[in-house]
This record gives sequence, C-alpha cells and structure tokens, in this order.
Amino acid sequence: MARKLMQFTRIEQKMPEKRTAQTRARDFDEIYKGFVPEQAATQASRCSQCGIPFCQIHCPLQNNIPDWLKLTAEGRLEEAYAISSATNTFPEICGRICPQDRLCEGNCVIEKGFNSVTIGSVEKYITETAFENGWVKAPAPARELGLSVGIIGAGPAGLAAAEALRSRGYEIHVYDRYDRAGGLMIYGIPNFKLDKSVVMRRWKLFEEGGIRFHMGVDIGRDVTIAELRQRHDAVLIATGVYQSREIKVPGVGLDGVVKALDFLTASDRIHLGDDLPASDRQALTAKDKHVVVVGGGDTAMDCVRTSIRQGAASVTCLYRRNRQNMPGSQREVANATEEGVTFEWLSNPEAFLGNERVEAVRAVRMRLGAPDPSGRQSPVVVEGSQFTLKADLVIKALGFDPEDLPVLFNTPELATTRWGTLKTDIRSFMTNIEGVFAAGDIVRGASLVVWAIRDGRDAAEQVDRYIRNRITAAEQSAAAS
Repeated sequence: MARKLMQFTRIEQKMPEKRTAQTRARDFDEIYKGFVPEQAATQASRCSQCGIPFCQIHCPLQNNIPDWLKLTAEGRLEEAYAISSATNTFPEICGRICPQDRLCEGNCVIEKGFNSVTIGSVEKYITETAFENGWVKAPAPARELGLSVGIIGAGPAGLAAAEALRSRGYEIHVYDRYDRAGGLMIYGIPNFKLDKSVVMRRWKLFEEGGIRFHMGVDIGRDVTIAELRQRHDAVLIATGVYQSREIKVPGVGLDGVVKALDFLTASDRIHLGDDLPASDRQALTAKDKHVVVVGGGDTAMDCVRTSIRQGAASVTCLYRRNRQNMPGSQREVANATEEGVTFEWLSNPEAFLGNERVEAVRAVRMRLGAPDPSGRQSPVVVEGSQFTLKADLVIKALGFDPEDLPVLFNTPELATTRWGTLKTDIRSFMTNIEGVFAAGDIVRGASLVVWAIRDGRDAAEQVDRYIRNRITAAEQSAAAS
C-alpha cells in the first residue's frame, strides 16, 4: 500500500539502533544494526520530494535518491534496488562508509529544522534486502563482444569499471598485487565500518559474472604495460594511492612510529584469519599501549577507533586545526569520542621522543591564522605552548600520495602531473599512451570510495567508446580499400 510522503513534520529522524560505546569498543562488529522493514519505510516517508533534490546533486554518483526513497516508503523494494543499483556499483558499501553528513544527508533540504532523511541507512537496507531475496545478479552481458580490457587495480574504481564493461560484453581481466580484491575496502577500512564479507560477496558475484582476477601480480615485474597492451584492446589503470605522507620532525624513525596503512592492514589481515609474523603482531598492535594518532581525516578516525578495540591503555588524536575544520566525518569524531578517544585540537607534534623506541610526543599548541590558497585558515604555532604526551605507539595518518608509477611499472614514458598523479585527458580518461586509460585516486588524488566508483564508471564508458571507434575506423578503412 502506498505510504504518504513528506512526513518530516510529523515523524522524527531515527537512525538504526546503535550499539552502546561500551559494547562496541570490545569487538570489531559493525556499530549500527539494520533497519527493519517498517522502520525503513517510515524513515523513507520523511523525504520531502523537493523540486531540486540537493541530496542527488551533492552525491558524486548522482544517485536518484528521492526516487528510491519513495519506492521504499511504498514497500516496492525490488524497484528501489533497481533504481539504486542503476547508478551505483556498490550501494551496500556506500550506505555504510560514505560520509553522508558531508554529502547527501548534509544537503537534505529538511536538515535545518527537522534533521535529514537517513539516506545512508535506507540505502544499506534496500541492498541487504535485495541480497536476501536474490535480486542482486552477477554482471551478465546480452552477448559477448570478443574484445577484452585489462584493468590494473582491484579497488573501487577498477571494480566499478570492470562491472560496467563486463555488462557490455567485454572479457575483463583484473590485475592486482594483493591477494584479495577490494583495495582499501579490504585492507584499510576496519570491520566496524565495513565488514569484509560485504566486499567479498561482491567479489564472488563478479567472478560468477565472468570477470577474471589475477591476484598477486606486480605490474612491471610479472607483466609489463606493453604486454598488457598486446593482450587487451584497452588497459585501465586504477591503482589508487598508497604512499603514506610523511611528517618531518625529529624522532620520526624511532621504533613504534608507524604508518596508518600498515597498522590498519595488519588489523584487517588478523580478522581475515591471515598468519602475520610475530614481529608485526607486536609492532602493529595497540594493546596495552599509549597511542597517539597524528591526523584528522577518516583514516585517523579508523586508527583511533581500531586502537580502542585492540585494548590500548589510552588513545589521543593530535590535529593541527579545530574540529570544525577537520576533513574527517563529524559522525566518526562523535563515535570516537563516545568510545573513549581524547582529541587534542589545534595541536601539532614537534618531535617524537625516545632512544631507540618512541616514549613520548612533544607537541605544540596552534591557532588559526590567515586563510591559505584553498581558503582554509592556516595553523600558526603558539610560542611557548609545548606539552608532552606519553606514547608507546605513534600512528601517522596524514593522508596518501601516489606511488611513482612510471618507475614502479617500468614505464618511464607514462606521464604524471606535478603531484605524481597520472596525467589524463579530462574527457577521454586516456593517458599519454595510446589505449591506456586511468581513473580513480591515481588521477584525482586521495579521495572517497564514492568518487572512485564514479570515476571507474565514467572511465568504462570512455574505454567502450574508444574501442568501438577503433573498430568502426578499421571497418571503414577496410571497406575503402
């Protein structure tokens, strides 16, 4: 039965039940439970169905959010999933990890005064219901084209492109240096935000759909770009960015000062059942340690919340700007605070102290000064404000930069920008090498999973256009001769 919409003046916003901080800090299970059908329909009915859907405008994927909210409110969930999945390769993942407070929900027109529609939670509910009912299918082309595309990188951009191209009939081969598909969705995002079974469920579907995965392959060593160009009609590079940004302070080389990705990957591998070396288990765990995390993005939030769950003696986050100017999700900050993390806002490390192993962090207070070129206020040191924090483990969570792909891939002719990202044509996604495309963070720079999905889908369209144009040109040339 159809349900009335625009119920935001009558029905209050209600998120799915959230486990208590005390309970969730003891394990790595997801912190939110799912909606039950009546809750999902009720919350979806709060949508105002506005004439200009700012939720959709501010979604990188331009998801048709008002449409699938309406269908959910009316109980038409199979149709809701069809609409949701038409623009999004991974709605079940975006519903869990997208910073909705900065994107769709943060721009909901009823946010001010009535609180936004719980878009992310409804999106997750729709897709989980679709999986339960068998509505989610492996990519199945209407016909095989007899053409192939090689994709380097099994992260969200590469997988989104693989699914889109496979659905069009291409034979798809995905090459990745790791042992599991998913990129940072597998080795970077903790289970309490994204359970790994959710990612691996999609991986299995893609394999069932005929996408071929070649794991543990190092491009440049095991196979070259030139060889991939010979094997395939086009190649797409979607490696992401994995090189951790460094901080230049005394003591950065001490034992116990580690990279965020090393710390998070070790934790994810343990939960996947991998056998880590004893040295890594000891060095990359927060158990019984005083932990200091440097940074204010979502990766820093992942590190502080993982440290809590590993049984750290204390967890402190140092960030050089204030809470209002931090790049990470405000929901993540709230969750971390509930779980016992201490935030030292407007603080920056001056040195890591210790002999061979870190023992403390000397930090200094900051104030916000004049805006920098990006418009954000620049942090300025407050003279004489030094303070010291005890630390057995320091985690550097300062963001990621691209690896040197021309060197890594042994392809020196591959052009890069001054930031180290791959240089591509803004419209065609093609690099300076004919038939080699690039998409995702390796072009955009470190960004969100949802942007990687968007880039991968857009790149797939351009790869398809390039191959078809080449075939047409060859046919016309043959006819003319």
